Amino acid sequence: MNQTKKIWLNGKLINWQKAKIHLLTHTLHYGSGVFEGIRCYQTKYGPAVFRLNEHLARFFYSARSLDMKLPFSQDELKKAIIKLIRVNKINECYIRPIAFYGYGKMGLNPQGAPIDVGIAVWPWGKYLTKEVVKIKISKFIRLHPQSVDSSAKVCGYYVNSIFATLDARHSGFDEALLLDHRGYIAEGPGENIFFVKNNTLYTPAKGNILPGITRDSIIKIARDLNIKVVEKRIKPTEIKEMNEAFFTGTAVEICPIAQINQIVINKGKIGHLTAKLKEIFEKVVKGEEKKYLKWLTLVK
Repeated sequence: MNQTKKIWLNGKLINWQKAKIHLLTHTLHYGSGVFEGIRCYQTKYGPAVFRLNEHLARFFYSARSLDMKLPFSQDELKKAIIKLIRVNKINECYIRPIAFYGYGKMGLNPQGAPIDVGIAVWPWGKYLTKEVVKIKISKFIRLHPQSVDSSAKVCGYYVNSIFATLDARHSGFDEALLLDHRGYIAEGPGENIFFVKNNTLYTPAKGNILPGITRDSIIKIARDLNIKVVEKRIKPTEIKEMNEAFFTGTAVEICPIAQINQIVINKGKIGHLTAKLKEIFEKVVKGEEKKYLKWLTLVK
C-alpha cells in the first residue's frame, strides 16, 4: 500500500505508522463505524477534491444513523482534509474519513464508547484496473432495507460486499453484482450500476442501494446532455436486452462492463454512450468543464 507521511486522528496530525487503535475497539468487533471514499484530482487550478461537501454531508448522515454524535463539525473536517492533503504534499489521492466507536466498552450497545474520527490520504488508482470487466450475479443479496439504512455508509455493511466479492473472484469474475431481496438488480459490492438501452440510461431506483455520489454526478451530466435517465426496478432477465453497462463509484470511477454471467454486452467492448460519459466525467474531475467547477474544492 502506498503510504503518506501523516494521518489526521482526533484533531491531531500523527505519523502514518503510529495511527493505531486498541484491540478492543468497539467497531473492530461489531462494525459500528461509518466512512467515506473521496478523491482529490490534479487540475489546472491545482489539486481539487471532488464533491467534498456532498461526501461530508453523507458522512454525517451515516453517523446519525448509528446515533453517533461526531466531536467535529462538517466545516472542521473539511478543513482537516484540505490540511492533510497539503501537509502530505500530494496532488492526487484517495481520501478516507472514518468515524468509529472506540475503546472503552464492549457489547452491542455502543452508547458510552468514545467516538474517534480519523482521516487518511494516499495515492490509489482505480479499484478495478481492467479496461472492461466481467461480473457475476452473486448468490448473496443486498442487505434488506428493513434490516439496515441503505443510504448510510456503515462499516459493518461491507461484510456483505466481501462475501460477494470473494465468491465472484473464486468463480473467475472481476466483480460481483448483487440483487435485492425481491430479485431485482441492486448494485455491485462497492459500486452503482447503469445500463444503456436505445440511448437511454437505466439505473436501479433508490431504496435498496447506496445513493452514490458518482452515480448522482453521472445522472446530472447525462441529463445536461439531454440523455434520458430512468431510475427503475431492473430484472436480471432484462440484461440480455441492454446495449451497454457500466459501474460508477469513487473507487472505480466509470468502469465499463463487458459481461454479466454468460451474457456478453456490446461484443465485450466499451459502448459509445459509456465512453462519452466516461470521457466527460474525467474532464469534470480535472476541472476542464466550467459548468461543474462548483463540484471541486481547491486545495489552497
